[in-house]
Amino acid sequence: MVRAVSYGVSAPLTVAFHAGSQGEWRVVRQTTRIGGELPVAARIGTGSPVDTPLWTLTGFTSNLRYTTASERQRLDARSAPLGRSEARMAALIPIRKSAAWWAMAQDERRAVYERSGHTPIGLGYLPGIARRLHHCRDLGEPFDFLTWFEFEPELEGEFDDLLARLRITEEWRYIDREIDIRLIRTD
Repeated sequence: MVRAVSYGVSAPLTVAFHAGSQGEWRVVRQTTRIGGELPVAARIGTGSPVDTPLWTLTGFTSNLRYTTASERQRLDARSAPLGRSEARMAALIPIRKSAAWWAMAQDERRAVYERSGHTPIGLGYLPGIARRLHHCRDLGEPFDFLTWFEFEPELEGEFDDLLARLRITEEWRYIDREIDIRLIRTD
């Protein structure tokens, strides 16, 4: 049974992803798609690091800045929660958008987002692929967003399809750094 997840306004959740030799997720592969690399770690965890991490990326949840009320209702109705036992695979995809993206006004960015079909594309992959967006631009992090996805291993092909469809949109022309880190839960 799929439990609805609200993407409405709620208290921000801060999450730190620690890369090192410990953590609940084992790194399967790491691909730098655009821009500078991150050191490759064996594991990634979100709890307190046991050892000194190779890197830590921190972000927080926030309101959906480019999503309309009707889009949010459709997302809420179809979205599955994170942490499902069957969703043993995950992807952490840190993204940085270009200065040209941030130079645009909010309504101009929303127009690019809408022309790109970001929400309709994503809706087609729910509820199998759960996701949460973490904002980190305002924290001085090297990325603007940390995107976190969880899915069953047999849905990895669908997840790859989702990414391929998003990466050819107008919106993706404004990405100047992206790293795709694939993970499997180790518990």
